[in-house]
Amino acid sequence: MELKKNKEVNKSFEQPLDAMLRDVRMDERRNRAELMASRLNVLAWKINSGELNHVEAAELLREESLKIQHQAQELH
Repeated sequence: MELKKNKEVNKSFEQPLDAMLRDVRMDERRNRAELMASRLNVLAWKINSGELNHVEAAELLREESLKIQHQAQELH
């Protein structure tokens, strides 16, 4: 009987935990997307301001790409 009760209790906690983890993951994805959009807007503003030629704009994008890659590596 005790084993059956434990299984029932565990099942009742699994769904809320799964839902909570899913919500946290979605929140993190939204935050990352907002950050990326902000970074892209800054880059677009810098490029569009006319201060950069096409070579400098490409280099700016490469530098940003490297920053993102380094951040991704830090998360793993």
